[in-house]
Amino acid sequence: MNQFSPKSLETVTAQAKEQYQGFVKAGQEQTVKQFEQTATAAKEQFEKATTQLLKSYEDLQAAGKANVEALVESSSIAAKGAEDLSREVVAYSQSALDKTITTGKALLTAKSLQEVVELQNSFLKSSFDSLIAETTRIQELSVKVTNEALAPLSARVNATVETLSKPLAA
Repeated sequence: MNQFSPKSLETVTAQAKEQYQGFVKAGQEQTVKQFEQTATAAKEQFEKATTQLLKSYEDLQAAGKANVEALVESSSIAAKGAEDLSREVVAYSQSALDKTITTGKALLTAKSLQEVVELQNSFLKSSFDSLIAETTRIQELSVKVTNEALAPLSARVNATVETLSKPLAA
């Protein structure tokens, strides 16, 4: 059996102390290293989240601006279309009034009751045909103006749906 001497006990104690200090130092170094890695990862995640948040804000701001521009464009198209429609209605009304005055003068100079009836029938048929044709034309123009005015808004809706349907960047 080995006998322990005070010298060997001191040696073993010194070695154990040295080994323990090595473990503590290695543990401290590992803890510091892990802390630094965690802090770096947290910083990267924060920067990434901040960048995505700023980009989302910029995208939202750009979308809002584009929506306002589309609304202004749509309103301009609708206003011009309403102006064109009004001009058409006024022109038709003027034409109908002119025909009414012309027919009225002709009726006042008619030589017989037969001529009055023929003028009246001709005027009514012409007025009715003109009204049907003008109503159809105004309706077609109204549909065209409506479609043109809605086009910018429809484009924005499509763009927004397309943007929202894309997955968020990872």
